[in-house]
Amino acid sequence: MVSDASGWYARLDRECSDRVEQLETWLNSWEEATRHGIPIAATLPNHWPTLPAGLLSDPGAVLDHLLARNEAESDGRSPRGAYATPATFAEAILSDELKNTREEVSKEPSAMLSLSALPPGFRAYAQKFNQDVTEDKDDNSENDSDDLQTRTGISIPFADPSVGAGVFAARLIRIHAERSEKFTPEERKKDTLVLLNGFQMLDNSEIAIKCARRRILIALSRCDLVDLDGKGDEGKIGRKDTEKILLKSIQCGDALRGEWPWGEKPGLLVCRPPWLRIKDRFRGHPNGSGLRKELSRQLRNTTNKDGSRRFSTLRGNVNLYRLFLERGIQLVRKDGRVRMIVPDSLLREKSSIPLRKLMVESNRWSSSWSFPENQRIFPGVSQGVLVIGITKGGETQKMISLGPLQTNEITPQNGLANNVPTFDMVRESWNSWTDGNWSVPRMPRDTYDRRRVVRAITELAEQPRLSEENNWLNPTGKPIRVRVGEIDQTNWSEDIIDWKSGSRGTAFIRGIHFSTKGEDISIVHPAFVSGIKDDAVQRTQAKWVGSIRPKGQPRLACQAIVNAQLERRLRWAVVPSDCVLGNSVNFLELPAEVLERISEEHGSVDNGLNWLAVHLNSETLDLWSRAWAANNNVNNYEIENLPFPKPNKIRSMTVQ
Repeated sequence: MVSDASGWYARLDRECSDRVEQLETWLNSWEEATRHGIPIAATLPNHWPTLPAGLLSDPGAVLDHLLARNEAESDGRSPRGAYATPATFAEAILSDELKNTREEVSKEPSAMLSLSALPPGFRAYAQKFNQDVTEDKDDNSENDSDDLQTRTGISIPFADPSVGAGVFAARLIRIHAERSEKFTPEERKKDTLVLLNGFQMLDNSEIAIKCARRRILIALSRCDLVDLDGKGDEGKIGRKDTEKILLKSIQCGDALRGEWPWGEKPGLLVCRPPWLRIKDRFRGHPNGSGLRKELSRQLRNTTNKDGSRRFSTLRGNVNLYRLFLERGIQLVRKDGRVRMIVPDSLLREKSSIPLRKLMVESNRWSSSWSFPENQRIFPGVSQGVLVIGITKGGETQKMISLGPLQTNEITPQNGLANNVPTFDMVRESWNSWTDGNWSVPRMPRDTYDRRRVVRAITELAEQPRLSEENNWLNPTGKPIRVRVGEIDQTNWSEDIIDWKSGSRGTAFIRGIHFSTKGEDISIVHPAFVSGIKDDAVQRTQAKWVGSIRPKGQPRLACQAIVNAQLERRLRWAVVPSDCVLGNSVNFLELPAEVLERISEEHGSVDNGLNWLAVHLNSETLDLWSRAWAANNNVNNYEIENLPFPKPNKIRSMTVQ
């Protein structure tokens, strides 16, 4: 199905290369199909390619993807890498967020309804419930906006600072329509007006805003809430009235650098912000470097009205989703809710520590849905997906971590299936485990394995770290450092050849040469192991013929990239002195005093390093490293921060 869809978009580009025209045509055809109650395929232009069955059933998904391709290309990125939020996933998040408000359906609207949120013709309706509210009352008062919601239990204002084509708003309308089925036509219409006037949708793309307004109009019509061709009736809003409301509630603007264009603070904010590092913006633009520098400068210097810096968590190589998350928390009112789709790496990566501290120490981080890389929530994207839920203000005492989750556990009606794996991150133990950086461990699904991970974390949390000075192995003032292999395999590819007998060269060690047999991990390379078949993968790219020379001493090396499907996260082995290492391998740079010490205690440097490798390959340390891995890449800081307990028994190993 994915292949058919990809082929259809490629064929569409050949028939119609103008991406804005693609969007306009699709929206026109979708509205026409909605008006007549027929499949969208029947209203598409004849010269467009035949729509595959996989795209026929969800016109909104096609709109989202067409817009994502257009935005990617205009940003200098490849449209092939564009992806959109699946509508069923968006609805599951909304359903989960709103599931505790179903009991509000039968109640009247809040007694503190803001008059400015309604068109003049419906202010009389609001005054029936707001006896003490007048036109002159300060609508920006925080007390006036507390706990506002529609009769269908939706907190308003409802915000999306990166609205795109409006997938969350469209699905929210669907939920609203289902919840209001028992209302009278007049009640349903009035509550729909409250909802629409409570929308606060923003995007920095004019094209996206036009798509969102049109898509929401179509969604309202499909739910029998709007009259597409008339002035409306007792149960439906007229098209022109709806369009006037959407002009105000869906606007073009920059949520990160600009001011929020609405006076009232949102009660609920839901979005999937762009997952894009600043350094990856404008990749194909002729002035890309200058644009990136200017964007970075503006974001770092953006201030609030009181003069304070807007982004306190902006550190290093910034990904835009982090800024949207911090901005979203700022925008909602006290006790307001934020639900956001972000990369799963936020839970553990070092660069997100300031953001996690903000979420835990100044707000109530209530939940996390974690989908591992292999679940492919977004078609074609292998990155892990995280859905976080935050309530503004206070402090986090407990966060419920749900995962690892599977795609078949997503239920649009309820959020997630019952009995998904959960783990409570209680503040006291959480703080101890992470030394206050609030990382969330990657837990296995199996209950027994989860207990093993918890035991390993508890056992190792208070232990000294590998790179700390004056630990049991390294009493000197010189720390142990982690270095990357000296050969960049991309830049030096011409000097890396296959291993063949008789030719001159040096053994080149890369990740493929690490081998696991039972509990033993060793280097399997044709320079040191006989009997390796001529067509074995260990012989490919195994010889170095360049100018860089071996270090001249054995080293303790670690495989730098481990396949996510393998059980072990880190594999340590000793590489001989006459080798060079590729940059897919890390190694420990041990002070001379440490090398002398282990040589004295174990008879030689080789024996000492092999003993140390056995210690680092322990099951407990491997459980720890897998639990705190941000992604498949093994970063240097991850190795340097490994707990380094003293072995219970001193074991020596001879070089094999």
